[in-house]
Amino acid sequence: MLRVLITAIPLAFASIAQWPLRAALTAFGILIGVAAVVVTVALGEGTELAVRQKLETLGQNTLGVFPQQTPASGVGREGYQPRLTEADGLAIAREAPSVLHVAPILASRGEASFGGYSLTADFVGTHRAFTSIRNWPLASGELWPERSESTGSRECLIGVGIARELFGDEDPIGRVVRLGQHPFRVIGVLAEKGTGPFGQEQDNVVVMPAAAMRAKLRPTPPGRVDQLLVQARDAGAIDGAQREIGALLRQRHGLWEGVEDDFAVRSDQSFRETQGRIIGVLRALLTSIAAISLLVGGIGIMNIMLVSVSERTRDIGVRMAIGATRWDILVQFLTESVLLSVFGGMLGAALSVAAITGLAEALSLPMVPSLEALGVALGVSSAIGVGFGIVPSWRAASLDPIVALGRE
Repeated sequence: MLRVLITAIPLAFASIAQWPLRAALTAFGILIGVAAVVVTVALGEGTELAVRQKLETLGQNTLGVFPQQTPASGVGREGYQPRLTEADGLAIAREAPSVLHVAPILASRGEASFGGYSLTADFVGTHRAFTSIRNWPLASGELWPERSESTGSRECLIGVGIARELFGDEDPIGRVVRLGQHPFRVIGVLAEKGTGPFGQEQDNVVVMPAAAMRAKLRPTPPGRVDQLLVQARDAGAIDGAQREIGALLRQRHGLWEGVEDDFAVRSDQSFRETQGRIIGVLRALLTSIAAISLLVGGIGIMNIMLVSVSERTRDIGVRMAIGATRWDILVQFLTESVLLSVFGGMLGAALSVAAITGLAEALSLPMVPSLEALGVALGVSSAIGVGFGIVPSWRAASLDPIVALGRE
């Protein structure tokens, strides 16, 4: 076998060198297919990693509890409005073993201004646990004291986006900003978060005690909140936390058996799983499309090799006449087919690395060439060379030497 390969490889190289343009065009199909597969895999992995990183900015093992209107509340309980209160949050933190932290959320948008400059910001009224649940440390300053959550003192934390826009290079700690029509003292600056998973700008935010938010910026009935932000003790406690929250709130809200919940509990885990499934389907679809281009490239190799056999029929006859066996002829053409595929695969791998580097820069995605994808793509391209080279090689080896020598 080694003797056959030593003879076949130089002959295959000589044949490729004799028609370089045809060889290049043949390998081009494999090049595109390999590059498409590797880039698609890297794009899918980069997108998945970017989404995961964005979701982590919202905190880990978190659940959201939202008020929800139900048919029973509209028909059987005239005038009833679904509610969530800070007291509900305190009860969950106190009585649910699977829960680590709870923070109420009151939200609105308004103008934040200082020194003649202003910008639109997201206002969040909450408790101190908010920064722990959202995994949002302070870049400078400190949290408000616990007593502020009941007294409603006008203190706030601002995002770095607001700090840059309103204060520039100045230290905002201790300065007084105007939120709507009310002055608040800045006691801390939140660390930079960037954009969230839904494209929202997270750094243009002002966080303050819920009592201050309710008293000055977002009047509500006593204790009423828009949602409760809950953090489970770990990923394995999320399901237990959902059950405990549901049972506790049904009891607190006086919901008898058969009455639907007037609240909804949603976990970030279900959203992560949904995102993972969507990305997985897209990756499979794009990889399938890229794989089709590899198949087309293989068909191109088979077509060119069949033409090559037809053009070189007399040469095949001469080789057989001087002692070459059918096995020698088959290995010669099969080697030529594999070399064309390998050349295309190597060039495709190089092109994919350059394309991934460019796309990572242009799209700001954490994309890197996957060594596994490169290996698989090169292996598949070699297999394509063998698979689609078998028919032309077998046809060449099956020629009758006398008939072949008689061909012009």
